[in-house]
Amino acid sequence: MEELFLSRTRPWDPSLISSLTGVGPGPSAHDKRLALRAALAGTVARRDRPITPLVLPGATDALGARLVEDAGFAAVYATGAGLANAGFGLPDLGLISQSEVADHAGRLAEATRIPLVCDADTGYGGPLAVMRTVRLLERAGVAGLQLEDQEMPKRCGHFDSHTLIPAGHMQTKIAAACEARTDDALVIIARTDARSAYGIDEAIERGRAYAEAGADVLFVEAPRTVAELALAGRELAGTPLIVNVVEGGRTPQLEPAEYAELGFGVVLFANYLMRSMHLAGREALAHLAERGETASRADRMASWEERQSLFNLPAFSAAETALDRELGRIE
Repeated sequence: MEELFLSRTRPWDPSLISSLTGVGPGPSAHDKRLALRAALAGTVARRDRPITPLVLPGATDALGARLVEDAGFAAVYATGAGLANAGFGLPDLGLISQSEVADHAGRLAEATRIPLVCDADTGYGGPLAVMRTVRLLERAGVAGLQLEDQEMPKRCGHFDSHTLIPAGHMQTKIAAACEARTDDALVIIARTDARSAYGIDEAIERGRAYAEAGADVLFVEAPRTVAELALAGRELAGTPLIVNVVEGGRTPQLEPAEYAELGFGVVLFANYLMRSMHLAGREALAHLAERGETASRADRMASWEERQSLFNLPAFSAAETALDRELGRIE
């Protein structure tokens, strides 16, 4: 009886919908988390091999996430600053809520087959709020989430005047986050902004404490010099380390291989894509305002075919036609 039911309700070739990202079947959230952990495993130096850097571009929306995947990167980062800027037109001052971030993360996770790492700011409160944040983002399908040790409201790590919670309180929040996850493969990232508030030594000390509390990855924000990067990389060796490359920010801009030599295996470019699209958009609109036409700038934008290909329109159209025919709506 069950076989007869399935034959009547799914009379199509399964391969027809296998490529329909966001609608058809795809990697499970658990599989994406395992993929992220596998990529992170290569970012820690071992006796028999050096670090293999993981370059992690940020995206502000599903379009950006799809572009990151299409470019061949292993994972994508849902940037909190980018969401505030591009999604709400606001500065990165902790103004975006827990539920808004979870809703946004769900859209990005659905849009790609690669793992999504989500910036969860402070976790939006104390340990109990962090636990709820973990549950919401886990259900949204993220592969990893980042928590930081600033007081609320937080500020961009490359701004001035940061205020931090006590290290012990952050340890409790990390432990609570680990306890709240129902999938042990979910990656918990602990970020410290202590370099800005107290200096690099305090940042390293907090990094050790956060790893002891259960963090899978450490994010030391805004080291000022190559020497500080080297010190943090040496003192925190054995745990995957993130360096945040902010163009015009406070951390020296190096090649991924150079960061890897200093001990930082995850090279985050959180808002490179957004800032590039910002400039491209401004130039495009200036052209339109001056010329009143777009035809002469056609070579500076994605073609109609490129746009539809990125969102897989041909496969969706073929599946729509075939499914409608099979279900008797098209003769």
